[in-house]
Amino acid sequence: MRKKLFYIFLLISSIGFSQSNKVQVEVDTTNIRIGEQFQYKISVDDTENVIIPKLNNLKGLEVVDTLKIDTIKNKLVQKYILTGFDSGSFYIPQQQIFIKNQAYLTDSLLINVATVAIDTTKIKKFPIKGIKGEPYQFDDFKNYIYWAIAILILIGLIIYYFVFRKKKEEQETVVVPLLPPYEEAIQKLQELDSKLLWQNNHIKKYYSELTGIVRSYIERELNIPALESTTDELIDTLKDFDETKSIETTKETIQKLKELLQESDLVKFAKSKPLSHEIEQDRKDAKDVIDNLKPKKEEVEDEVE
Repeated sequence: MRKKLFYIFLLISSIGFSQSNKVQVEVDTTNIRIGEQFQYKISVDDTENVIIPKLNNLKGLEVVDTLKIDTIKNKLVQKYILTGFDSGSFYIPQQQIFIKNQAYLTDSLLINVATVAIDTTKIKKFPIKGIKGEPYQFDDFKNYIYWAIAILILIGLIIYYFVFRKKKEEQETVVVPLLPPYEEAIQKLQELDSKLLWQNNHIKKYYSELTGIVRSYIERELNIPALESTTDELIDTLKDFDETKSIETTKETIQKLKELLQESDLVKFAKSKPLSHEIEQDRKDAKDVIDNLKPKKEEVEDEVE
């Protein structure tokens, strides 16, 4: 039993708590008022392999600042600035310091935090003032300014697009002079031939464009609504013009036009499919109608003085 107690005593003594003078603590005051600061200092009689952990387990007190460790006369000195914001008595508990892997405990210190006595009888009372507004600064309006700039840029882009761009397009537009009716009709016939519509079995579209060219020529050259008239209406109008000698043509030309328009109506509405030689003949008849259907030239008589 004595041997066991001896080993326990050796173990406890090897821990080396702060019963020795290896570690000392001190404060510059033990009595402060709420909010006042005081200094807490830990001194270690060694400079090698020393570990000073952060202050912990502070209740009622707060660490304001941890100063840099100083080395003074082979001692390490760690200073802290503490304060308290609650009245009462508070302990700075024991802190564990390690010196060459040996643990040492500091002494605990009692700090008294007192309230500040206020004599309300000597305090001059002032009326309650209204809330005073702070002057406006740029930060108060910067978001509105950024939005206003963005809106102005957007409006500028819209104006540019609808005004300047449109004006530019109008300037770049090339006005193509209108060809005379006969030249326009001949040009469109040549363009129709280059499309090879009936050769590719687009017969309905071919006849629609072919008779459209002839009707458009008649409408421009004779100033009659040939595009909107039916076949019978157009033929009757031309016969009336021929009888009154208002146009230069022949009955054979009018008959060719009638047969061409009737053939086109059969293709478009009755799904007729003329043969190749018939289509080629209709193309020639269209050219003959354009060549031989013109307004009557006015005769100009020389005035006899």
